[in-house]
Amino acid sequence: MSHASLLMAMGDKGTLDASIEQLLNAEKHARLAGDVAATRNAVTEILRLCFQARAWKTLNDHIVLLSKRRGQLKQAVTAMVQQAMQYIDETPDLETRIELIKTLNNVSAGKIYVEIERARLIKKLAKIKEEQGHIAEAADLMQEIAVETFGAMAKTEKIAFILEQVRLCLDRQDYVRAQILSRKISTRVFDADVSKEKKKPKEGDNIVEEAPADIPSLPELKRIYYELMIRYYSHKNDYLEICRCYKAIYEIPSVKENPAEWIPILRKICWYLVLSPYDPMQSSLLNSTLGDKNLSEISNFKLLLKQLLTMEVIQWTTLWNSYKDEFENEKNLGKNLGEKAAEDLRERVIEHNILVISKYYARISLKRLAELLCLSVQEAEKHLSDMVVSKALVAKIDRPMGIVCFQRARDSNDVLNSWAASLEKLLDLVEKSCHQIHKETMVHKVILKV
Repeated sequence: MSHASLLMAMGDKGTLDASIEQLLNAEKHARLAGDVAATRNAVTEILRLCFQARAWKTLNDHIVLLSKRRGQLKQAVTAMVQQAMQYIDETPDLETRIELIKTLNNVSAGKIYVEIERARLIKKLAKIKEEQGHIAEAADLMQEIAVETFGAMAKTEKIAFILEQVRLCLDRQDYVRAQILSRKISTRVFDADVSKEKKKPKEGDNIVEEAPADIPSLPELKRIYYELMIRYYSHKNDYLEICRCYKAIYEIPSVKENPAEWIPILRKICWYLVLSPYDPMQSSLLNSTLGDKNLSEISNFKLLLKQLLTMEVIQWTTLWNSYKDEFENEKNLGKNLGEKAAEDLRERVIEHNILVISKYYARISLKRLAELLCLSVQEAEKHLSDMVVSKALVAKIDRPMGIVCFQRARDSNDVLNSWAASLEKLLDLVEKSCHQIHKETMVHKVILKV
């Protein structure tokens, strides 16, 4: 730097310091007089001068100084933080940006009237940390903020913030915390009709701020939420929940209108339905999916679902040969179908076959059961035992005789009703017997000895 430019810079700094000193005096008089507008103007003018001079260190120092002044007005602090936030993207380098964010974060910490601004600052800082590769640090930063308690924050911004917390937890493989955070969002909020919501707040209501322009709309947030939940349930291999998540994405209007989007999702719904263990929820989803008109566009999947609903034994080798290419293709595209998926598919087919056999047979030999399932006797016994333990069906195995007895599952009401009926029959029989004895004694005039 030349001598002339150095003198100019020093002169500029001297002018800046003199201007700031004047404004600080003006701010003091206005603050002590309780003049909100004048205090706010003085504070914002100081920040503007620092920004125009590109004096970032001076800017940071004065933000801290002004916020700590005795009896500082809330409105002045709010205006100062909001104005300084506009300068974040104008910073010359990353280090200056982080320094400014940290300064604003320290100033807004513990102040309820700038809680929304602090949440946005933390989000920016977490994004920088994530770009630097410090995912754990970014996740810890985001978890400090509980946006669900912020009354003035827009609903979409709250949801977007919580979803960002969930995503960072999944990225650091903290699945327990990811689940806890995801439960803060009620799925009913995605189905709310925005047009019916009240536009003009009543007097005394909290004024809800408008969400920033970069916050996604409610349908977009719904899709992001369910995609994150698919990541969570894929870790647990919970096929039925993954299927329900895809079903929710499939119901989004923008997805249903575009065949290029809904066809791959419908295929995934079919695969995860087939992979899900049998239970009432799975059966209900299976029937509703089969009734979907769009399923006729992918007829081979319609046949697959029909096979599961039909009470007939499915030949595993035939099924696998027909759908192997489709399955491998889906596995390469989706990445949610893990290595275990092919084994689970075979397991589901065996379970379906055992349920079919239990419908047609009351008693069957283990040898014949193994033949129908195309398994060894030991494998057939293992699969049957697993289903009995999981209460999918009721059966007893006579191992010395090698016979399986299937029984209908009875609930407690059925058992009590059968006991009541048996007692009634017994009492009727006793009453008839007493009547017959009494009749005989009357006919033969025999006196009964007590």
